[in-house]
Amino acid sequence: MFAFTGFSTSSGKCGLRLVLVLALLLIGPAKSDTLKLTSLHWPPYSGKKLVDQGALIAITRAALNAMGHELSVDFYPWSRAVRLASRDDSMYLGYLPEYSYPTQAFIFSESLGVSPLGLVERQINPIRWPKLIDLNDYTLGVVRDYVNTADLDIMIKQGTQPVEVVSSDEHNIKKVATGRVDGAVIDVHVLRFILTRDDLKPLADKLQMNQKLLEEKQLYVAFKNSPDGHKWRSIVNHGLTRIDAKSILDDYMASVTASDK
Repeated sequence: MFAFTGFSTSSGKCGLRLVLVLALLLIGPAKSDTLKLTSLHWPPYSGKKLVDQGALIAITRAALNAMGHELSVDFYPWSRAVRLASRDDSMYLGYLPEYSYPTQAFIFSESLGVSPLGLVERQINPIRWPKLIDLNDYTLGVVRDYVNTADLDIMIKQGTQPVEVVSSDEHNIKKVATGRVDGAVIDVHVLRFILTRDDLKPLADKLQMNQKLLEEKQLYVAFKNSPDGHKWRSIVNHGLTRIDAKSILDDYMASVTASDK
């Protein structure tokens, strides 16, 4: 508490008001800054030509807007998006979307939403796996540099899980449809969106998601582990408390489904 002396009651009130007015003038309006991130084409979550640049970018932008700031996102192939965000001389302070994983290079925001991760398979040849280790009997497609699940990635690294590495989810889907792999790791919403494309719609009658999910993974913004990265993570996290991220995500996914009808 502060004690003011040397003022009468009325003059004290006027003096206090004058101090407050001067303080507001000195502080001025809150400065609006722009957070620069990288991302990839991963519809419906992110994409340069998508509505609002994708569901998760819409959520991140809403969180920043709620804090009086802006968002700028540039799109690159996945490996380059991560590499650019990690460079010390880069103008980017992070990338999205990302699953959480052990790293010293990045720190993660609060969750933007949930990614239901599973296996796409042929309808006539479903994958049966009461236990994760049972997947070792199948050859799975995975996308280069994508994080899958911790246990599955361990089996891949140890060489016990047969995999074929490709450059995109679309490539994986085609390989499953033609029987070159038994299944492929993919997000449920990503599969649904890709199968709305005119060139891939014919595959929809051949494919399905396996009934058992690998994991429901949280999706985050990965910020550079630097003072600026920590600052912007705090801003985004605070902004997320001011919006309904789940409703934004649900509405976006519903609109994608409706557009296919």
